[in-house]
Amino acid sequence: MSAININKNNFQNEVMNSDKPVLLDFWAPWCGPCRMVVPIVEEIAKERSDIKVGKVNVDEQPELASRFGVMSIPTLVVMKNGKIVNQAMGARPKNAILGML
Repeated sequence: MSAININKNNFQNEVMNSDKPVLLDFWAPWCGPCRMVVPIVEEIAKERSDIKVGKVNVDEQPELASRFGVMSIPTLVVMKNGKIVNQAMGARPKNAILGML
């Protein structure tokens, strides 16, 4: 499965009501480090059926970025049962992202 684009309309259903842990990638198309993380996040989405992977474009979803206190991108957030259990800023290698889960 590939990463889901998360917005304020599907956030409740896809993230808060998810029965799986959710990895959220807060990104923007103009962000260089974000473009480095995107292929890794997509790869994780395809390899791991036990988690849900979502991408939040901060330019299109400023309310969600604000709700999570995202000050710098990329920001990766892991949520379980509607609660933040891990959060990291900046580009990360795949093993570090998997370690967050």
